Amino acid sequence: MRKSNECDIRPGNTLIMASEIHMPAPVCLIENIRGQLVANQEALEILAANKNPLVVVAIVGLYRTGKSYLMNKLAGKNKGFSIGTTVQSHTKGIWMWCVPHAKKPNHTLVLLDTEGLGDVEKGDKKNDTQIFALAILLSSIFVYNTMNKIDQRAIDLLHYVTELSNRLRKVSSPDFEGVEDATNLESFCPDFVWILRDFYLTLEVDEQVITADEYLENSLRLKQGTNQSVQNFNLPRLCIKEFFPIRKCFIFDSPTHRKKLAKLESLPNEDLDPEFVEQVATFCSYIFNHSKTKALPGGIKVNGPRLKSLVLTYINAISRGDLPCMENSVLALAQIKNSAAVKKAIAHYDQQMGQKVQLPTETLQELLDLHRESEREAIELFMKNSFKDMDQKFQKELETLLEARKDDLYEQNVEASSYRCSALLQAIFGPLENDVMQGIYSKPGGHHLLIQKTELLKARYYWEPRKGMQAEKALQEYLHSRQSTSDAILQIDLALTKRQKEIEEAHMKAMAAKIEAQRLEVIQRYNLQMMEQREWLHQEQVRQMQMFRKYQVQQQQRALERRFQEEAENLNKKIEAEHRSLQNEIQDLQRNAASQDDQDDKCILL
Repeated sequence: MRKSNECDIRPGNTLIMASEIHMPAPVCLIENIRGQLVANQEALEILAANKNPLVVVAIVGLYRTGKSYLMNKLAGKNKGFSIGTTVQSHTKGIWMWCVPHAKKPNHTLVLLDTEGLGDVEKGDKKNDTQIFALAILLSSIFVYNTMNKIDQRAIDLLHYVTELSNRLRKVSSPDFEGVEDATNLESFCPDFVWILRDFYLTLEVDEQVITADEYLENSLRLKQGTNQSVQNFNLPRLCIKEFFPIRKCFIFDSPTHRKKLAKLESLPNEDLDPEFVEQVATFCSYIFNHSKTKALPGGIKVNGPRLKSLVLTYINAISRGDLPCMENSVLALAQIKNSAAVKKAIAHYDQQMGQKVQLPTETLQELLDLHRESEREAIELFMKNSFKDMDQKFQKELETLLEARKDDLYEQNVEASSYRCSALLQAIFGPLENDVMQGIYSKPGGHHLLIQKTELLKARYYWEPRKGMQAEKALQEYLHSRQSTSDAILQIDLALTKRQKEIEEAHMKAMAAKIEAQRLEVIQRYNLQMMEQREWLHQEQVRQMQMFRKYQVQQQQRALERRFQEEAENLNKKIEAEHRSLQNEIQDLQRNAASQDDQDDKCILL
């Protein structure tokens, strides 16, 4: 391990201390050797030795537009990055200059100057886009250096390379896959600075003065509408806004007279246009004060070894051909955009199904209805974001992926239903299984009790909601798995029942004999009682007959007495009647005699 006061002398007179790096001049980081990008070992060793957090500023633009001059100013030097004075491009590949950061202690400012785009001597657009993409991926501040104004060609180029960079980032860094939320994307994507050189337009819109930043935002403003031309216009602007959430624009006047440009790096500020000098100073101040440390998703700060790893990772990915090589940028953009639209649609489908579907569903139809609704929304979202999907290639790919998602959800639904039913069966039938193990049902009639309990638990199982499609199958499989236990209990039940019947039969015979003996004893007592009762009855009858005869004699006597009395009374009455009759006859005789006497007296008188 190197002590804190040790240092190394690297090639190119670069002094590497334990805590900081002193580079008197830039070194080539990525060489462009006959169209192939190769990492420079000297530059990689410089990075490997730098443990400080890095602020990486990369600049990209057309060749011979003053990119290197601005990078030298950021390094605080007039010379460093090569500034050409002819129509021939000087910077080849990507050059690196590590200097202490002017505003951030213990941070290193890494300046990356890139090979100019559109070099007529090179004539290789593929190589331009590779360098462009690398500059975006390696930087924490990306400077886009163009001439005069913001036009559609510059926007299309930036969009094209931005999409390629995003794709290269994903295919070369597996850890980045799935990290697409706004926070992580913003932490990874570089801040964006658009520089307009030799700007000659008036910053006015509708006769209102605007700032350079407002000019940039107006240029990226979306059009209203949904037709194809509007979509084609909005697509690159949407992607640029998404990839570069932090944006800044600077306009530069021409630095000096055209004839003096050849000596630009040696000219003092007094010989330059004052507005240009002020504009450069404002640009440098912004970079120093607003620069952010290069970071990976998750907020991991990038130091020298990590930047070295990124350089090698991206170059290896390009060497493998992971960066699309298409001469027609429209086709490339269409492929990237439609791939992104497919991913976005799939992500929307996954999100919707995740929110709507509660596995397991009660029926397959419920799952299919939710799938069709989310599938329709996903296809609509794809159609909204797609771009020149020739022959509906990507839409068919999306439909295939959605069908696979549906099949996967079906399997998950079946699995979830099986898991739910298994857990439910265990919860419901578990106590019954414990009772069976404890022998509660190993008794005569136990099998019948077991069947009754099973039917009650089945009813409870059917009553439970959200069992899913496997409900009946799971139940039948469970009951089938317990059939041997039920059969064993049945055999125990039959054996114990047979023994119990034998015991009961013997008991019944003993009881019958006892009852018969008791019956005979009762009969004997009954017969005895009957004999005693008959004897008593006979005696009672005799007594009653005697009493009756005595009563009859008494009655006869009374009757005779009444008869004698009545006959006496009748006789008395008859005697009295005869007596009265005699008296009456006597009286009549006496009256007749008196009357006769009277007549006799009269006769005498006469």
